[in-house]
Amino acid sequence: MSAYLSLFRIRFLHNLQYRTAALAGLATQYAWGFMHLLALRAFYNTNPAAFPMSFAQTADYVWLLQAFLALYIMWDYDPDIIESVRGGHIAYDLVRPVDLYARWFSTTIARRVARAALRCAPILIVAYFLPEPLRLHPPHSVLSLALFALSTVLSVCVVTSLTMLVYIANFRLLNIMGLRVMVAAAMDLLGGFTIPLPFYPQALQDVLNLLPFAAMHNLPLRLYSGHIAGADAVTGIALQAFWLLVLVQLGRWWMDRQLKRVIVQGG
Repeated sequence: MSAYLSLFRIRFLHNLQYRTAALAGLATQYAWGFMHLLALRAFYNTNPAAFPMSFAQTADYVWLLQAFLALYIMWDYDPDIIESVRGGHIAYDLVRPVDLYARWFSTTIARRVARAALRCAPILIVAYFLPEPLRLHPPHSVLSLALFALSTVLSVCVVTSLTMLVYIANFRLLNIMGLRVMVAAAMDLLGGFTIPLPFYPQALQDVLNLLPFAAMHNLPLRLYSGHIAGADAVTGIALQAFWLLVLVQLGRWWMDRQLKRVIVQGG
């Protein structure tokens, strides 16, 4: 375990170096957050009672998503891992005394956490001091905050386990760009990235809430505002743990199969 914690620390510190890129990305995230909220506000003004979430809860959802965007996005991948397979450098990884799946998992999480750490504080501070109704509000309760923290950890692990499947697909595909686009599009549509899941028709929600995409950012952001509480919160967290177990086991099984067939050419 200490080896993987060291790998996490090394990759985390490495990604903290990209401060200029993080600052440049803040402008984009502020702009997107404001545009998203203003567009939703226009719909709320027509008939607020028709929406399943209050606008305050929606504002919390949007700003928290922007603050912790790097934890959840499915269009950001570690180029070193992708190149290690395409370039044959994975031969060096295979002779190291560490589990390759655990190594990639720890470094991928470190990359996400480091990038989120550089951006979350400025976004949260600015969003908190915005005027009503666009501001970020305090958590619904202490319990909501605790559940939000627990669910966030699980959601990042679920996102990373899905990311691992894309990495493993690199063993079989000449170029995974098409797969990356498809996964990102599915995340945006089925995970509530662009439109929160409660805004979908109930029949569709019943299906989407069972998919792994709903076990990502959808749950922790709604726990924070109190939109999900009580037994529904326990069920949601249990479903996150279920999908984490399934995706990790699937990823390990698939990686073992691919490593038995991998051929590295060269001197």
